[in-house]
Amino acid sequence: MAEPTVIPAPDIKAARMENPKMRDRDLADKLGISEAELVAAALGETATRIVADPDRIMPALTRLGEVMALTRNESCVIEKVGHYDNYTSGEHAAMIVNQEIDLRIFPNHWVQGFAIEQETERGMRRTIQVFDAAGDAVHKVFLRDGSNADAWAGVVKELRLEDQFDAPEIVPRKPVEPAKGRPDQAERLRAEWDKLTDTHQFLIMTRRLKMNRLGAYRVAGAPYARRLAPGVIDTLLSKAAETAIPIMVFVGNAGCIEIHTGPVNRVVEMGPWINVLDPGFDLHLRRDHVAEVYAVTKSTRRGDAISVEAFDSAGGLIAQFFGVLRDEGAAQAWSALVADLATLDAEVTA
Repeated sequence: MAEPTVIPAPDIKAARMENPKMRDRDLADKLGISEAELVAAALGETATRIVADPDRIMPALTRLGEVMALTRNESCVIEKVGHYDNYTSGEHAAMIVNQEIDLRIFPNHWVQGFAIEQETERGMRRTIQVFDAAGDAVHKVFLRDGSNADAWAGVVKELRLEDQFDAPEIVPRKPVEPAKGRPDQAERLRAEWDKLTDTHQFLIMTRRLKMNRLGAYRVAGAPYARRLAPGVIDTLLSKAAETAIPIMVFVGNAGCIEIHTGPVNRVVEMGPWINVLDPGFDLHLRRDHVAEVYAVTKSTRRGDAISVEAFDSAGGLIAQFFGVLRDEGAAQAWSALVADLATLDAEVTA
């Protein structure tokens, strides 16, 4: 794999001035550098290097009041407005769970952190951003008009690192693991699948069988995993909005998963994107990146957990959609909605 591109900070700053309206991620791609390197070029000006430890960051964020939480991968972005309350630490997995902000955090991937204060056409933008070892964004937090901006300086001072001017150490990005299935283990896979009592047991099971998520879906087939037409994501969101069925949406990367639980209302198409634009919740999904979609059924103690899961052409998970099991009526409505989604006729070889 090629080594990361090295561009001097003055050249990065010049490129930013020449492209003032371009998003950081897009400008970094254009320059052939990581987003973390783009941000680090502004150290001492608009950016401050901070600790990347969620045990330090998450408690500090509570002082900022209502903010916007953003998590993304190559094909999907989720944004939720709320408070960073109810944080639970964990060496391998931490979490925030409240009515507004629902995160699963994997600290090993929280490597570089920055506090950014930048003047824009819309006024001052203040944001906390965390990146992984490859310089890809793991999670971002944006202050809003209703945030406690008076607490910002204190939060940055508390999280600030002493060394502010070292260039970020970037390692090559790990490629997405392609589908890994074992057709010779199909019967064993289905037999083990029948024994599931919790969705969290699924990945343990697939690892034991030397498969991964997408590979297992291809091998198991219906009724465990029914392959759907890629365009069903539009139908799913539109039907959920029409019927006011509360759903769960999971979007993440290796370092963070962000979850929305509740209804979706305003579904809007914009070019290749399908979007949910609701008060306090935005979702942006690149439909042209969707290569495979499955309706998946896993048994739990509370009933079947039925999901619709979208993957890109490399085998990466884009997003997952679930019903709300704790609401029996909503769970039944979700089950009916998924059952009506179009099946893809073409067979897939594992």
